[in-house]
Amino acid sequence: MTSAPFPDPETIATKLSSLGDQDQAYVKLLLENPKQDDSLIDGLHRHLHNASRAPFLNSLKLENLGKWIGDAAPPRLQIRLMEASKSSQHPAYIAFRKGLTASGGLDKAYPPAQI
Repeated sequence: MTSAPFPDPETIATKLSSLGDQDQAYVKLLLENPKQDDSLIDGLHRHLHNASRAPFLNSLKLENLGKWIGDAAPPRLQIRLMEASKSSQHPAYIAFRKGLTASGGLDKAYPPAQI
């Protein structure tokens, strides 16, 4: 039995840019497999880079992506998602980070200590 090839970052970036129902299901499958974490993060970086170079910045769409992926991502990815959102000060990254923070995924994965 052969394993399925890992998706390339461009495919993941395309899925993240449209994020329809089928695309969400595809990304959720990627989120379930730890072996595909690097491909997913590379695709996210590619998507954010493409959004930062676009002539029109759809910050609401990026914010919604951040909120959706923050809710859908397992705890093992929360820090890597936050690192990706902080890798640039461009408004595209800031919008994504705003949605990611609003999802509360990092707080759910790593709750504050009870002192």
